[in-house]
Amino acid sequence: MNDWFLSEQERPRTAGNLVVPHVHGADYFARIIQVVGATRRGDRIFFTDWRSDAGERLAGDGPTIGELLADAARRGVEVRGLLWRSHSDKTSFNAQENRHLGTVINEAGGEALFDERVRRGGSHHQKLFVVRRKGRPEEDVAFVGGIDLSHGRRDDIEHLGDPQAPPLDERYGATPPWHDATLEIRGPAVSDVLDAFSERWDDPTPLDHRNPYRALVHREARMPRHPQPLPERWDPPPACGPHEVQILRTYPAKRPAFPFAPDGERSIAHAYERTFALARRLIYIEDQYFWSEVVVRSLADALRREPGLQVMAVVPRFPEKDTALSGTPMRLGQQRARDRLHEAGGPRFAMYDLENVAGTPVYVHAKVCVVDDEWMTCGSDNLNLRSWTHDSEIACAVVDTKGRLPRDLRATLWAEHLGLPRDDPRLDDLSKAASLWADRAAAPGARIRAHAIAPVRRAVRPWAALAYRVVFDPDGRPRGLRRTDRF
Repeated sequence: MNDWFLSEQERPRTAGNLVVPHVHGADYFARIIQVVGATRRGDRIFFTDWRSDAGERLAGDGPTIGELLADAARRGVEVRGLLWRSHSDKTSFNAQENRHLGTVINEAGGEALFDERVRRGGSHHQKLFVVRRKGRPEEDVAFVGGIDLSHGRRDDIEHLGDPQAPPLDERYGATPPWHDATLEIRGPAVSDVLDAFSERWDDPTPLDHRNPYRALVHREARMPRHPQPLPERWDPPPACGPHEVQILRTYPAKRPAFPFAPDGERSIAHAYERTFALARRLIYIEDQYFWSEVVVRSLADALRREPGLQVMAVVPRFPEKDTALSGTPMRLGQQRARDRLHEAGGPRFAMYDLENVAGTPVYVHAKVCVVDDEWMTCGSDNLNLRSWTHDSEIACAVVDTKGRLPRDLRATLWAEHLGLPRDDPRLDDLSKAASLWADRAAAPGARIRAHAIAPVRRAVRPWAALAYRVVFDPDGRPRGLRRTDRF
């Protein structure tokens, strides 16, 4: 069997884990209710998020995420969170919503902090949730994936959307359908996920970067400039399953540097490059953006190297805000990536998008990759330069020693998208993946459509290309690596 993982020197890996995919936010939120609801005094909860909405209902009749975490803190559970400080909500970001959740948790006795220790123009995009049970390590659990604890994410397989909807391009409707995924992890890898939280928490750089306005925002939300020390670590949970796990991250090169990644970290990029180099039959990707000619270079190389390799990508039909100023650079970046892969693979590369039974497009927010049904990853990272170099990201790569999980996840996703029974034998024939998808596009019961990118006029390409490089897909590598194909 190929060694799909990075070396232990770059990132630790653990065996004996049990990984369970949760496709759709409603399923993930139901598990969060169960896991947090079972915590007792002395247990611990740690989480990071890009956006968290205190009022987001985790089920139709509640509780909200704010109520769930505040109740846990009041009954003696240690609750600690790192929320990206973000920009003002007036710019369609998350500052006010994250501040509200932080205030709710802090007033209940927990400790939630704004973490703006990012590269200029960057964000903390990691989404992780860890629950440790005092004296019951076999019940410890971690979640890593693409689903924020926020409005818009509570959708299910019917894709009718979350009633608490975020703003999105009007073509997604009043309650935009939302496709997403996260992984539940049990076993020794829970400690590796917690390490990602602990390293950020223990960073001695002031949380407000000595900015007077931001310091005032922190005080209003009852947040200190420096977090309280974390409690003494407990031993890793015991082995409990057949899955080998490697937790991958992205951190940018910045000043002041991250003490745990002084030149940044790009293990997500390195893992994808390694895996694409090993791919022989199929690379299946679900991605929110699918941008960057630099990032898709390794995919193009794989298509040229392996004449039997197929690359399938599922993306949103439209950008989240398809205006002249924002949508144009996004479409240009995706168009260039698509053209490079078509040039390398011809019909062995294809892009699709999704819609629900009413014909409303589904916003694809999932960040999933399955290679040859042997290796899979799910995380907060998108396939673009920003996620591989510039923002903080976390992903969970998995190999199943019994050879089942990556295949099962892919088949589950395909059955939903293609409108086929889960036991349809066509889902197992990787050699005919491209023809199967082409045949099912727009077929009765199927939810896929061939992805079309509205062309960007030649006259606007120069400014759109500049905006794409500077704003939408910036490069966070050390100076010596920029403008190269190396990570």
